[in-house]
Amino acid sequence: MKLVVERATLLKALGHVQSVVERRNTIPILSNVLLVAEPAGLRLMATDLDMQIVETVPADVEVPGATTVSAHTLFDIVRKLPDGAQVALSQADRRVTVTAGRARFQLQTLPREDFPVIGDGDFPVTFELPAETLRELIDKTRFAISTEETRYYLNGIFLHAPAGVSPRVLRAVATDGHRLARFELPLPEGAESMPDVIVPRKCIAEVRKLLDERDGTVAIALSPTKIRFTIGAAVLTSKLIEGSFPDYSRVIPTANDRLLRIDPHTLAEGVDRVTAIASDKVRAVKLSLDHDRVTLSVTSPENGTASEELPADYGAPGFDVGFNSRYLLDILAQVEGDQVEVHLADAAAPTLIREGESAKALYVLMPMRV
Repeated sequence: MKLVVERATLLKALGHVQSVVERRNTIPILSNVLLVAEPAGLRLMATDLDMQIVETVPADVEVPGATTVSAHTLFDIVRKLPDGAQVALSQADRRVTVTAGRARFQLQTLPREDFPVIGDGDFPVTFELPAETLRELIDKTRFAISTEETRYYLNGIFLHAPAGVSPRVLRAVATDGHRLARFELPLPEGAESMPDVIVPRKCIAEVRKLLDERDGTVAIALSPTKIRFTIGAAVLTSKLIEGSFPDYSRVIPTANDRLLRIDPHTLAEGVDRVTAIASDKVRAVKLSLDHDRVTLSVTSPENGTASEELPADYGAPGFDVGFNSRYLLDILAQVEGDQVEVHLADAAAPTLIREGESAKALYVLMPMRV
């Protein structure tokens, strides 16, 4: 293997693939990136056995070949090379030599044959989404993904095309049992027969990083066990979470008859201010609703009390309700308009939060006892 590649091009691709590689691995080959020099350029591949990413970059390939080297080491080397450098890679005697200007590094390799490939297989369902839409779908839901490993089926975003909904929609749902986020959009062409899938949290995070640098469209391919995203020159394939996502529709309230309308930014700023005195153990904020106003209050045994009154549109009977302030702030951060609707029933019932009846996203938040 012998080739020359521009430093910025190589660094960008290595940044994508090395983030999939776990820092600690009991299987040495999983710490490595597969480098394949071929006429089309340099192909880089990394995997953690649950997810695989492949990216091809332009390179001047003199001698085709393939090997594997430490992903994080190669990334650190290329990151520290000067801007504009031309990076030469060559392989001999189980070592890869990296040369740029006067700098020269020799890296240990492991055989290409030992490198596992998980991205093969048939993907019967394929469709496309605009990168901007996929970004919005992820941002509006992923904050509600559970991190509780025992409830592994909640450790991702549930993607499905629910039956009985007309017109058909693609729906994304995430929940940790305390809050729920749901986002929907018109069903893309080609997704009509898609299976119900749960996309893992790590895959979602890696896709979101790739979307930061991409506009245009993203190709998505699905099988019952895997999902593949093609984002520019990068192809990310991930295993799906096995298991059944719970029937989330049962927790979305439909009869909450107390409606609070308020500026989400004003509410978020007020919650943030009054929780300044809250200790780590006490994150509850109490909302006291009265005619055309809401009073926020926090009581901390260690630090004292705080309260703030905010103007609001509220005409139902007054009552008090408590929420986890961090969960409430996470939801309010996703509201883009200048008004949010908070549909309440009582101090113990799930609360529905959305921008309006026709909004693409809705949120459910369980109250806390305060």
